[in-house]
Amino acid sequence: MPRNPERRIQLADAGLKVLAEAGARGLTHRAVDATAGLPAGTASNYFRTRDALLGALGERIFERLGPDQAVIEPLAEREPSLDLMTDYVRYIVERLLGRPELSLALLELRLEAARRPGLHEILSRTIRQGFDADVAFNANAGLPGGAEEVRLLHFAIDGLVLDQLTPGTGRPYDVDAITTRLVRRLVRED
Repeated sequence: MPRNPERRIQLADAGLKVLAEAGARGLTHRAVDATAGLPAGTASNYFRTRDALLGALGERIFERLGPDQAVIEPLAEREPSLDLMTDYVRYIVERLLGRPELSLALLELRLEAARRPGLHEILSRTIRQGFDADVAFNANAGLPGGAEEVRLLHFAIDGLVLDQLTPGTGRPYDVDAITTRLVRRLVRED
């Protein structure tokens, strides 16, 4: 397997662009090569199977959606509270909606994983790791709630993002206000 990490990232980013624009049906190794501006066969050298390509795209989405330390550090200096948790969740929503191509690509991957057992296993592992990291962050930051509340927030935020990026239930609405209401209803400050 080729070991050029920069090329792997270039291919994964091109794959995410294809996935967001053309959906899972339009995602081929050849389309990734063309979007990346690389010779035909490059993507298949890095990602031998379609599941390997799709799994790598799932991992790359989470890398690209990662938080900016310049935003996180000032939040981390505040006292743990429901207001702080609300601000963290608002920042998550901002990142998800600020990069709609990544959120759409993730939705495509999740739907594709429902039909592809190999991808299901790979993507489930990636999503589970992200969830576990969120639960650990919440606990380490001393924020209210535990794993169950974090899970409920994941469900709620996934629905909010879906509503914003696809035909929704009734736009326009204030996303920040909705996010605040979701956090306050799902998490109790002890």
